[in-house]
Amino acid sequence: MSYDLVVIGTGPGGYVCAIKAAQLGLKTAVVEKLPTHGGTCVNVGCIPSKALLHASEMFAEASHSFADLGIDVGKPKLDLKKMMAHRQNSVDQNTKGLDFLMKKNKIDVLRGTGSIAGKGKVLVKDAEGAEQTVETKNIVIATGSDVTGIPGVNVKFDEKVVVSSTGALELSKVPARMVVVGGGVIGLELGSVWARLGAEVTVIEYLDTILGGMDGEVAKQFQRMLSKQGFTFKLGQKVTDVSKAGKGAKVTFEPAKGGDAETIEADVVLVATGRRPYTEGLGLKEAGIETDDRGRVKTDKHLRTNVEGVYAIGDVIAGPMLAHKAEEEGVAVAEILAGQAGHVNYDVIPSVVYTSPEIASVGKTEEELKKAGVEYNIGKFPFSANGRARSMLHTDGFVKVLADKKSDRVLGVHIVGFGAGEMIHEAAVLMEFSGSSEDLARTCHAHPTMSEAVKEAALGAFAKPIHS
Repeated sequence: MSYDLVVIGTGPGGYVCAIKAAQLGLKTAVVEKLPTHGGTCVNVGCIPSKALLHASEMFAEASHSFADLGIDVGKPKLDLKKMMAHRQNSVDQNTKGLDFLMKKNKIDVLRGTGSIAGKGKVLVKDAEGAEQTVETKNIVIATGSDVTGIPGVNVKFDEKVVVSSTGALELSKVPARMVVVGGGVIGLELGSVWARLGAEVTVIEYLDTILGGMDGEVAKQFQRMLSKQGFTFKLGQKVTDVSKAGKGAKVTFEPAKGGDAETIEADVVLVATGRRPYTEGLGLKEAGIETDDRGRVKTDKHLRTNVEGVYAIGDVIAGPMLAHKAEEEGVAVAEILAGQAGHVNYDVIPSVVYTSPEIASVGKTEEELKKAGVEYNIGKFPFSANGRARSMLHTDGFVKVLADKKSDRVLGVHIVGFGAGEMIHEAAVLMEFSGSSEDLARTCHAHPTMSEAVKEAALGAFAKPIHS
C-alpha cells in the first residue's frame, strides 16, 4: 500500500494533521501504538484532568460558596468513584469521536509502533510482533512527549504512592498529604484537584517562582491566591531524593543555592517536573534525522527535518508543549503538502492554567519585553471592579494588557480570573491582526460580562479605565 502521507502518532497534532491532509485530497494513513487515538492529551492529559478540575471545582463551590448565594445543600459528600467514572466517560466520548473522524475522512489506521525504515518507508510493528512496511511520499513525526523524572534523582514511579501525572488522575482515595515536585502547570492543576477534595498540598519548586516563564506579576499574585486556598510552597528548593516510606513516601530537598536538607512525608508524591520528547524506536539516527541537545527533532520554519519528505510537529520539536500548538502545526504541514501556504504564528499561541481561578496569557510578558529593550505601556483592571464578577462571587484576579509605547500594538495580554481561558481569545484574534489597545478598548463589549475587564484594561493601556 502506498500513501501520500503517513503520520506516526495520533495525538492532537497527528490526528489533526491526518484529517486536514485527507480533507485536502491526500491519501493518508496514521500509525498508532495505543488502542485509542488522542495521545497523552485525550487519554491521560488534557481531557481527563479538565474533567477532574471541573468536578472538584464544583465540589469546592458547593462546600464554600453556595450558602452565600442562598443555596442550602448541606455539607456535600464526595463520591470519588463516581467522579472518576465521569473522568473516564469524558475520555471515552473523545476517543470514540476520533474513531468516527478517521472513518469519516477515509484515513487508514495502522495499529502498532511506527519507525522510519528508509526514504519513503514506514515500518509498523504490532503488539504481537508482526511487521509490515508501507510506502509513502511524506512522513510526519507526531509522537509527542513522555513524563520525565527529576534530574540526578532515581525516581521509581509505582503510580500509587509515587506518581506521575498519569497516576495522579487515577488515585483511589484522597490523600491526606500530597507533595507536588514541580510548580509548573501540571503540578498546580493536579495539586488543585486534590487540594479541593481535602488533601494538604505542598509544592516544592527549584525556581524562586511558580509557573516559570509566565509574567512575573501574574505568578506572584497567583501564588498568593493558592496560598489562601491552603497550598504550602517551598520555592528555590532542590529535591535530592524521593522514596517509599511505610505506606507513603518521603521527599528530601535542600536550598538550590546551598543549605541544610529537609525531609517531609506524604501519602502521595506527584512528580511533575516536565516532559521530554518521545523519539524512542523511531529510527531517527538510522534515517539521519538530526535532533538537538534536548532530544527534540530539528525542523526548519516549514516544519521539515533535514531529511527530504520527513516532517515533525508538536511536543517532539522545539516550542511550547501545548496540544493546540501541535494542532496548528499539523494543519500547516498538511497545507504545505497540498501545495498551500501553511504557517504557524508562534507569537500568538495562548496558554491556559486550568486552576481556580484560571490563568491565561498570549504574547510577551513584561520580563520578555524588558529583556528585548521594548518600551511599552501597561493597562490593568481588577475583577473586583467588574459587575458580573461581583454578582458571581468571582472577584479574584485581574487583566493586564501590554502595548507598544510608540505604535500601541498589543504585544501581550495576561488574565488571572474566572473564565480566563475563554476570555483570552479576543486578545489572540486582536493580536493576529496586529491590533492596538485602542482597537480593543473601542470595541463594544456586552454588559455585564467578565470580558468588560479586558476592554477596561485595554483602555488603561492608552488612556484610563472608566470603572476604576
